[in-house]
Amino acid sequence: MAARARLAITLGDPRGIGPEIVAKALSDLRVRDAVEATIVGPSGTEVAADLVVGSWAPGGSPAEAGKLAGLAIERAVRLARSGAVSGIVTAPLDKHALHLGGYHFPGHTELLASLTGSRTAMMLASDRLRVVLATTHIALRDVPAAVTDVAIAEAAAITRTGLQQWFGIAEPRIALCGMNPHLGDGGLFGSEDEAVLTPAARNAGISGPFAADTVFVRAMAGEFDAVIAPYHDVGMTAIKVASFGTAVNVTLGLPFPRTSPDHGTAIDIAGQDVARAESMIEALLVCAKIVERRG
Repeated sequence: MAARARLAITLGDPRGIGPEIVAKALSDLRVRDAVEATIVGPSGTEVAADLVVGSWAPGGSPAEAGKLAGLAIERAVRLARSGAVSGIVTAPLDKHALHLGGYHFPGHTELLASLTGSRTAMMLASDRLRVVLATTHIALRDVPAAVTDVAIAEAAAITRTGLQQWFGIAEPRIALCGMNPHLGDGGLFGSEDEAVLTPAARNAGISGPFAADTVFVRAMAGEFDAVIAPYHDVGMTAIKVASFGTAVNVTLGLPFPRTSPDHGTAIDIAGQDVARAESMIEALLVCAKIVERRG
């Protein structure tokens, strides 16, 4: 029997379902067999933290919740960088609360990149589809300027390495999703696909661009190992329609694996014992599998 993976689990925003789904996931027999967990977060939630970063009381402010979530991430990163754990699994946080708590990052991915000095890429993965984002949490109006040859090349390189080293795919088949309807239809609906994405894909050594309304279907049929999406919602919509509740967020490019569920804090149902833990379970199992593959 393989040794259990030593993983740090952060509880996320304590107002949300993070503590609840962590507790439920840790009771799953598959997780028990695969994971040796160190829970990092505040006291006062549904699950006791092994490393306490502060105290939480029901009715606390969003700013306090965001600060506690950020402190837990910092502590988990220190554990991973020291070798005390081999990977990190993070429960959801609230981006606005994170800002109010003093962490001025769009989300986990960018905060982790800053804490480790890494060039990262966000990938949502399931047994049906893998999607990587060339741009993450930016306004739609800012996307055309951000989708550059450099951005595509970096996303492709990080994706290729991640699929090889963390997922055991020797020769990854990577496709680039287009930006405009029907790839712009010869310039009728925008020129970015022809002027930017086509040479970017060629320079990066990946396939495409392909129209968004077909490329994800082709990937789910087995033609591609991953699809790079030019902006957040086109990629996230595809993976969540295909695999919501079982997909896992994987931060590629870090010096250690980090995964998380494919959903948010669900503050509206927190404390009702109705939150489903399937995606958190998958996040733990995927992270443990990556640790095992890395040796």
